[in-house]
Amino acid sequence: MTSREQKKGVLHERLQLLRSVTNSSAPSKASIIVDALKYIEELKQNIEACKRDLAEESCLPMVTVETLEKGFLINVFCDKNCPGLLVSVLEAFEALGLEVLDASISCTDSFRLEAVGGEPQNESVDAQMVRQVVVQAVKKCAES
Repeated sequence: MTSREQKKGVLHERLQLLRSVTNSSAPSKASIIVDALKYIEELKQNIEACKRDLAEESCLPMVTVETLEKGFLINVFCDKNCPGLLVSVLEAFEALGLEVLDASISCTDSFRLEAVGGEPQNESVDAQMVRQVVVQAVKKCAES
């Protein structure tokens, strides 16, 4: 008899623990278990959302642009390389009227570009504008 009562007590304790973990206010055992299943599904959805967020963040490029005496120093880094990314970035430079004077590029698994762009043909081009256009070019390439 005591063994049965012990098992019943342990089961009751575990159900109370499950109730507290899942924030359930259900009175019956079956309802507590149903609430726990809903809670587990919620957690699974949260995990998938976090995975999607991380995947999006890893695709975001890191772009820095420094103003030089005559032109800009542009650094672009992206965790993932996609076909046509270099072309897309170079087209962005061209659209701004920047001539690439020197560049170092690596695009095996990730993408890294360090480029020195000469003075733009349009005097209204500044470092912030260069950065925005390059970021848009990388995002556009990543989306296609």
